[in-house]
Amino acid sequence: MKKFILILSVISASIFLNACHNHAEDEHGHSHDEVATGTEGEEHHEDVNEVVLSAAQLEIIDVQYGSLEKKQLTATMKANGFLKVPNQNRASITSIMSGIVKQIYVQPGDFVKKGQVIATISNTTFVILQEEFLATKSKIVLANLELKRQIELQVGYAGASKNLQAAEAEMEALQTRSASLKKQLEMVGIQSNQLTNDNIRSEISITSPISGAISHIMVNIGDFVSAQNPVADVVDNSRLHVDLFVYEKDLAKLKVGQIIHFTLTSNPVKEYDAEIHAISNTFEANMKAVSVHAEVRGNKAGLIDGMNISALISLEDAVSNAVPNSAIVSHEGQDYILIVQEEQHEGQVLEAGALEFIRIPIIKGTSDLGYSEIASLQELPPKAKIVTNGAFFILAKMTNHGEGHSH
Repeated sequence: MKKFILILSVISASIFLNACHNHAEDEHGHSHDEVATGTEGEEHHEDVNEVVLSAAQLEIIDVQYGSLEKKQLTATMKANGFLKVPNQNRASITSIMSGIVKQIYVQPGDFVKKGQVIATISNTTFVILQEEFLATKSKIVLANLELKRQIELQVGYAGASKNLQAAEAEMEALQTRSASLKKQLEMVGIQSNQLTNDNIRSEISITSPISGAISHIMVNIGDFVSAQNPVADVVDNSRLHVDLFVYEKDLAKLKVGQIIHFTLTSNPVKEYDAEIHAISNTFEANMKAVSVHAEVRGNKAGLIDGMNISALISLEDAVSNAVPNSAIVSHEGQDYILIVQEEQHEGQVLEAGALEFIRIPIIKGTSDLGYSEIASLQELPPKAKIVTNGAFFILAKMTNHGEGHSH
């Protein structure tokens, strides 16, 4: 509210200064239609469809710009739904073995890569596992020597065959145990080929199985976690989907490949696009509606799994010119858009940072999802910069400026 009052004060002050300036010119015999715009002696005719704003006024009003966009706002169908990440793009981060949480390296919202360490846990079982692997490794060396000795005795007919069989069985059992321990160590992130008596570890790392953002952390430092309990959840938004609910009577209008324009229920200003990739063939529980799945295209910034959305499904390829609703202003029953006047009048010199704006009369068409179709009543310059924020205040200054010069 304070900013609104400040903006109106600036506009009123500008109008007052213009009136005083024109009055001073009257005293010197100059016409109302002659206003200095540059150096002394340079004049041009004031146009009620144009206005110049200084750099300070532009900053206070917070003028923002956009361009003419192509939108499908006529042959469309409305639907509601929510954002969802497919199950293959979400994961619960768990530990292979139980233990006490020693360190947590991430927070909710942090992005992690596949294999990145998110926490460490400690348990004496880890130490015992490594100890047993090293002991088994030593036993294999001795068992191998005994097996060779029994083979040599058997060749010389000096040994009993049962002793050779026992040595072979012992060797095979040790090798099986060693292979099992090796796999267990690898599962908890310990490389068995690098394990020695000097680097036995009491802690193991818990890593993320996929890349994505941490959504929840379920443990604190000092908590005991078992192997089946998740430590954290991670979500990969790169394959974010829109799930819509469409009633039976509208199913015939839909097909794979159709484009969806949607906005968040919590932020209806920004629009996103998605493309239908699957239509369910069963009704949702407790409702006569079918779910339609669409993959979000382009920028996904600000989109989170579970957000509610409102969507328009395009039913044909026809598009028309459209602008955000905030770009359209009205005066005396006529709708306008305001654009930046890129070319200055002959002899006109603007102060640094100042811009001149002109209003373009339009016919407003269908409105939806924060946009309106428009038809311009005069030709727009190529790549025209359209005012999308602050248009109301610029028009107020423009119309007051024009009314002050009417005869």
